[in-house]
Amino acid sequence: MKKSLPLAGIRILSAEQYGAGPFGSMLLADLGAEVIKIENPKDGGDVSRQTGPFFLGDDPASPDSQFFQTFNRNKKSLTLDLKSAAGQSVFRRLAATSDAVMNNLRGDQPARLGLTYDALMAVKPSLVCVHLSAYGRDNERAAWPGYDYLMQAEAGYLQLTGEPDGPPARMGLSMVDYVTGTTTAMALLAGLLGAQRSGEGRDIDISLFDVALAQLTYPATWYLNGGHVVQRMPRSAHPSTVPCQLVKTQDGWIFVMCMTPKFWEAMAHGIGRPELLADPRFATPATRREHREALGALMDQSFSTATTADWMQRLAGKLPVAPVLDLPQALDNPRLAATGMVQTVPHPALPELRMVANPVMLDGERTAARVCSPLGADTDALLRDAGIEPAEIARLRNEKVI
Repeated sequence: MKKSLPLAGIRILSAEQYGAGPFGSMLLADLGAEVIKIENPKDGGDVSRQTGPFFLGDDPASPDSQFFQTFNRNKKSLTLDLKSAAGQSVFRRLAATSDAVMNNLRGDQPARLGLTYDALMAVKPSLVCVHLSAYGRDNERAAWPGYDYLMQAEAGYLQLTGEPDGPPARMGLSMVDYVTGTTTAMALLAGLLGAQRSGEGRDIDISLFDVALAQLTYPATWYLNGGHVVQRMPRSAHPSTVPCQLVKTQDGWIFVMCMTPKFWEAMAHGIGRPELLADPRFATPATRREHREALGALMDQSFSTATTADWMQRLAGKLPVAPVLDLPQALDNPRLAATGMVQTVPHPALPELRMVANPVMLDGERTAARVCSPLGADTDALLRDAGIEPAEIARLRNEKVI
């Protein structure tokens, strides 16, 4: 008999759109939580439904896109105007049957829209209210809009990324959004665990900016305690461990990581240069760091004698190495099919819609996936379950509350 998903029975109301919040709640939905996505009926719902260039269907009343589905699989869609008194009444009835309320709105919005624990504790004392914002709700930037790239800029990422002689560069993906979403999912689960034990809910705050700063990790510690400023290194190299960098091959690039003495020795033998181990310039981590440029040149000489594929065959499993692939190569990699990391998620407009799977495996299997419901498709059923009569539902729809 197949086990139920670990979060089955958990209901989460989420006023969310675009990236970080939807990414975090999707992780919870993948693991079995009932995530009810609250979308404004007056503006086409989550803005990412209309984010191109690849759309799913052409119904203007129910916009959808591949971008939207990337962040919203396994969710239900509820259209509800939280700014109206009638919408607030409906929301509170749904909150009474939920375990958590989540949002990724601007920091000054949750209190105005009744999404805080103070506003909802009378509805359900154990409710966990989770707020993901750009800069937090308790400071002079609460009303500021904010996005991933801005966080990368202000938290120092752009100055840490790229070649030393190039302009500041952002990461190729919105990693602050994704790490913040993951952090939010973790914090929400911690809040639920605490509420189960105590019977009391709480407010939980996570901001893009705080998470971006937290990811500075050891460069931050080095600077805060000794004034050391980590600099960009050539070939995307590690700031202190050598060799740990991109290396040229006959037909491209390979990333080599000699993070321990064992792997340094394995590399020297693997490329047929055991004499490097006796060279005083490379005898210790400190001397290798001091002679980083000379060692890199010698590695280029050796690695350039064979292709990336050749080196992967020779070194994989013996030395931490990886080929540098472009996006098509990364996604067409046979390993993805073998591990189930690409799955088909049928959509009415694209039955063979393919997406990258949730990375969590349960009992050796990937979690199942379905597309997010069309805009507002679950509204009537959810309201009926909350005890709202059909005539009232019709009135709410006529008034554009739902």
